[in-house]
Amino acid sequence: MDRPPAQMPVSLLLFGIVYGGMVTIAGVLGAKQVAMGPLAVEAGIFPFLLLVGISSGVTRLHGERTGQLFVRLGFVPLVLAIVLTLIVLQLPADPGMYPPAKEAFPVILGQSWRLMAAGIVAYGVSVTLNVALFAWLAARLKRWTGTSGFVAAAISQVVDTFLFITIAFYGVRPVAELYAGQMIAKVVLSAVMVPLVIRLVMWLGQRIDGPAISASPDGVAG
Repeated sequence: MDRPPAQMPVSLLLFGIVYGGMVTIAGVLGAKQVAMGPLAVEAGIFPFLLLVGISSGVTRLHGERTGQLFVRLGFVPLVLAIVLTLIVLQLPADPGMYPPAKEAFPVILGQSWRLMAAGIVAYGVSVTLNVALFAWLAARLKRWTGTSGFVAAAISQVVDTFLFITIAFYGVRPVAELYAGQMIAKVVLSAVMVPLVIRLVMWLGQRIDGPAISASPDGVAG
């Protein structure tokens, strides 16, 4: 497994903590559908796009190997959250628990095996693809970091949507409208959120670790 530099920059620790939190909360927030005009998108897209932006920003600062390491380590909190959720769902509820919360808890967190598998596969493939595309584009477009981030995020989100909906819902419900609506909404949100998050990550990294961080180890200059 590729490893970050021996003397890990302090900003990487901060970004890693935030990244792990977003990996776990994305599945919880995904239980709610948010209306965006005529379109609907699951609310988990907001922390998910933060993952995309953080991994791209880390790639811009430290190179593709470190960005991909973030993606791989993200499986740890993701899988642990799923396992702990399954265990807690099997434990008996306190009889004195607030009744509406008692009824809502298994509905919100009791996902099917297909939804869990869809989340793991879509996360791994799409964010890995995003980091690879971003590194490739950023090395060629140089100063056009926001454009590189948006293009990589948009493509990876189309792939994410296709994988998640196919694994979770194909054969259970019609998926054509889900594909179109989710893809459009996610591309629009990628254009708004991802370039801003990348810039914030780069600014924080340079602010915390100093200007020396601006040159990455494998050719993606900050």
